[in-house]
Amino acid sequence: MSLFKARDWWSTALGEKEEFDQGCLCVADVDNSGSGQDKITVGSYMGYLRIFNPHPVKPGDGMQAEDLLLEVQLRDPILQVEVGKFVSGTELLHLAVLHCRKLCVYAVSGTLGNVEHGNQYHVKLMYEHNLQRTACNMTYGPFGGVKGRDLICIQSMDGMLMLFEQESYAFGRFLPGFLLPGPLTYSSRTDSFITVSSCQQVESYKYQVLAFATDADERQETEQQKLSSGKRLVMDWVLNIGEQALDICVVSFNQTSSVFVLGERNFFCLKDNGQIRFMKKLDCSPSCFLPYCSVSEGTINTLVGNHNNMLHVYQDVTLKWATQLPHIPVAVKVGNLQDLKGVIVTLSDSGHLQCSYLGTDPSLFQAPKVESREINYEELDREMKELQKIIKESTKTQGTSVLHIITLQSRLAVQKTKLSICVQPPLALTHDQFIFDDIASLKFTVALSVFLKGNCPPAELEGNAVASYSTPTGIPRVAQCKFRLPLRLICFPAQPSKTANHKLTIDTNKPPVSLVNLFPDFADQSNEDQVNVLGFQFLTGSRITLLASKTSQRYRIQSEQLEDLWLITKELTFRLEEHFKKENSKDFTCTFSGSVPLQEYFELIDCHFELRLNAEKFEELLSERAIQFRAIERRLLTRFKDKTPAPLQHLDTLLEGTYRQIIALADAAEENQANMFQAFTKLKSATQLVIMLISLWQKLSTDQVAILEATFLPLMQDTQELGWEESVDAAISHLLRTCLSKSSKEQALTLTTQLSIPKDTSRLKKHITLLCDRLAKGGRLCLSTDTNIQQTMVMPGGCTPIPESDLEERTGVQDSTTTFTNHRHFTKQKSKTGKREKIIHLYFEYRTNLTQTLCLQEKD
Repeated sequence: MSLFKARDWWSTALGEKEEFDQGCLCVADVDNSGSGQDKITVGSYMGYLRIFNPHPVKPGDGMQAEDLLLEVQLRDPILQVEVGKFVSGTELLHLAVLHCRKLCVYAVSGTLGNVEHGNQYHVKLMYEHNLQRTACNMTYGPFGGVKGRDLICIQSMDGMLMLFEQESYAFGRFLPGFLLPGPLTYSSRTDSFITVSSCQQVESYKYQVLAFATDADERQETEQQKLSSGKRLVMDWVLNIGEQALDICVVSFNQTSSVFVLGERNFFCLKDNGQIRFMKKLDCSPSCFLPYCSVSEGTINTLVGNHNNMLHVYQDVTLKWATQLPHIPVAVKVGNLQDLKGVIVTLSDSGHLQCSYLGTDPSLFQAPKVESREINYEELDREMKELQKIIKESTKTQGTSVLHIITLQSRLAVQKTKLSICVQPPLALTHDQFIFDDIASLKFTVALSVFLKGNCPPAELEGNAVASYSTPTGIPRVAQCKFRLPLRLICFPAQPSKTANHKLTIDTNKPPVSLVNLFPDFADQSNEDQVNVLGFQFLTGSRITLLASKTSQRYRIQSEQLEDLWLITKELTFRLEEHFKKENSKDFTCTFSGSVPLQEYFELIDCHFELRLNAEKFEELLSERAIQFRAIERRLLTRFKDKTPAPLQHLDTLLEGTYRQIIALADAAEENQANMFQAFTKLKSATQLVIMLISLWQKLSTDQVAILEATFLPLMQDTQELGWEESVDAAISHLLRTCLSKSSKEQALTLTTQLSIPKDTSRLKKHITLLCDRLAKGGRLCLSTDTNIQQTMVMPGGCTPIPESDLEERTGVQDSTTTFTNHRHFTKQKSKTGKREKIIHLYFEYRTNLTQTLCLQEKD
């Protein structure tokens, strides 16, 4: 016996609380690399399949990240893994995985990367067989003498041998006198299956005898008869070994083959005809074994692991080697790993995987691979510059959350105070509600953060804070205020772009202002080029460029998308007004003389409307599949409840297919809903932009702009029951037949009271075009219903105040008539109604002051 000990070459621990057995380990060139290097394939009872390619830098190293080629979790526990030629039409190796009720054959392949750890491996299911009986183990080989392919035989827990000719099921046979399953192997020399029965007998069955025996599926005997009789199925030979067997293996050597059987106390070597060649009594309880051919000495060696953490090497019956292992092996294999032949691979039942070698340390030096491809230094420099640019821009996007502090102050003690904060999605809040028990005459401060949650910029940067409370007398009160979020929340400075698909030009009546002074938070003070041009980039990726003319009083905004122009245009006009307000300039105005981009706006409408139609289709399909699913369930329930159940007739397959369709449709509907939300947000941004351009183009007053906003933005959110298209179409139609009508014939038209999704958007686009055309011809927006008096004072939200004197005189609401159609008519009507407007204004001012006085008296 040699005094050399085994050395740890590579080891790792697999998973946590997983279980393994002797069939869970396989060592072979599973990915058909052709290099002669084996890979280690391990399957666990938890369903995990792992493939390793160990290559430690020095002996004893643990697993590195690149050593694990593949790890996938299958649905069912893995009983056994084998590698062979299991796919027809090719002699490549494939991986067979045996589950309790299923046999799967996979192709393992890898995609080479530029570096060693860049390789990617994946498994592809070639075919699978659903088993009607619970499997125990399997074996494979060229059954019947076939060449160039391997067939698979599976032994079930009730003693049936199921043979598969690769993608097709061949036949099934029951073993005679079966009680419990035992180890199973195949001898290609004698073309027979060898197993050990529960009677402690080694039994051999010829493949030809199995093939010509009665088919197990066609026999009419009862199940007990199938297990006991085994009609016309006879053994080739039988040998009683007097103990239960743990494993069995066939080794071919010098044109002969030997059958090795590992018992509970001995291991046996048998001839092809079942005669004992030799046997060896073991000193310890064995756990696994592996017979293999010794190339150097021309004999057969056997590795035997036992429960004393020992690994013995036998040459026939002579013990040649003994070594200590850190675990009890349940499976042992020998492979060629990293040009190191004869590596011993052991696996414990808890998942300790180790590669060992016997003797002294071998030389692991390998000559480095020669770099064959030519290096393009110009391409590498260009790629490096692009990466540095991306890194530089990504550092600018830090801090995409804005901290807001809201202060509540009360002069009197209040009770049940609740503060609610609201922002427009896709903006989100860390906290949107705060509740206070009692607030005395003090200040209370709350802090919250606002951040962007979505793949598109918001349509508004304004938020609303509402505080509801109760006075000491129990009267509820509400106080609210609006706040404005900074532009840096959703975008950051970027390089200006010279080209763009959409451009807008805003004219002013004041000299141009330096963009550095207008946007100090986006400009670099040291960069003189940013005086007339600035670049903005949204967090979602869109880029906008702002230019100021050096000679004229114009500003240009340009971008690739129409909806991206809105926030920058609004911010520009807002900051210009604030700038000239600080300079005490009260006559500053902005105008727009270009054409309103209606065609681009209509494209966004069509995109949003198409997603709404898709949502309806998904809803209909889901309803149909749900009805079908419930009908199949009722049929299956009826079959299962029947005392004499009939065949399912593939109802279970139909049920599973319907369920998968429902899941796929639900996922598609959810994705369409997310796309529709983004489309509606973009549509709101473009709508705000169109409203601003129309107001600057026609110089509309604040009240008229409020009417236009109420017309085009009637909904905060879009739903299938009430959508944006039908709501806006009804509102525009009302304006066209009232204040923007041309004749009494248009005023007599009635609107439909029921709103539903239209068939297309042609009518809506026609009405929007007609609205712009009538505004261009001098029409003005008003909600007054008096035919002779044009009411110009319109409250925000589209509500027109009516004096109480008029309420006493009127007996009913009169129909709307045509309002001003040109500027000349507007001048005449204004001169006639100036006195009445002044009276109405004084009346409402008196009512407002009176209400405030009464409220103050009540609080005091």
